[in-house]
Amino acid sequence: MSAMASTAKRILAIQNMEGEGFGRVERHLRRAGHGVSVVRAEREALPRPDEWDAVIVGGTPLAAYEWDRHAFLRDEAAFLRRAAAASVPCLGICFGSQFLAQLLGGRAFKAARKEIGRYEVHLTDEGRRDALLAGFPPRFPAFQWHGDTFDLPPGASLLARGEGCRNQLFRRDLVVGVQFHPEVTAGDAARWAGMYAEELVDAGKTAEQVVAECREVDLEMERLAAVLLDNFVATIPQRFRLAIPGARRSSGRPAAADRGRAVVS
Repeated sequence: MSAMASTAKRILAIQNMEGEGFGRVERHLRRAGHGVSVVRAEREALPRPDEWDAVIVGGTPLAAYEWDRHAFLRDEAAFLRRAAAASVPCLGICFGSQFLAQLLGGRAFKAARKEIGRYEVHLTDEGRRDALLAGFPPRFPAFQWHGDTFDLPPGASLLARGEGCRNQLFRRDLVVGVQFHPEVTAGDAARWAGMYAEELVDAGKTAEQVVAECREVDLEMERLAAVLLDNFVATIPQRFRLAIPGARRSSGRPAAADRGRAVVS
């Protein structure tokens, strides 16, 4: 078996909104030789969590504090709780970070203001010491697009803070939440500006401003996303010995009967 095959990971990426994919996050993981399967949670069944080395939870305009109003998020909550119980590492992005924080006993809630565009993020003292952020500068630019935020769940460490919404990156054991958007490119920002034009009005920015701000940080976010992902993957224990196939879309397993056993407490 090659070195690449022996270190490759099976990663499930849960897409919670059509049009909000995983961008450079997915591209980097594939280039690094990992198997990434994307499941569209709104219309596909989630597989067994113990079939994966790690799980990534993506974004959606839905509120993490209202997850129980949506059937697919109720299923997803049960899936993520089973993943945590099976010690499967999880990485949440934006809504994903808020959702994981909420499920771990924190609190997601509406932020005092929307953050859309380029903002500064600072490592905390714990972040400077944590191997997850090895290679990060003490201060770095990040692209944001969110109107909600969260309180840290019990036992979590805050690794990076923002100047507006404070909680930007946390870790609790094998669960990591990232409030900013390491996956978004200037092209993605332009597309979102069309999808969510009313949010730009609320934030007091134009589409041109937001795209320009994203373009300003594009190269740095490309580098830092790669560092973050490589560090995250380095913490994943090898659960499967066989080499994995190439990238694929999830088959949506298991069947509905298995999904029915996922009870949210």
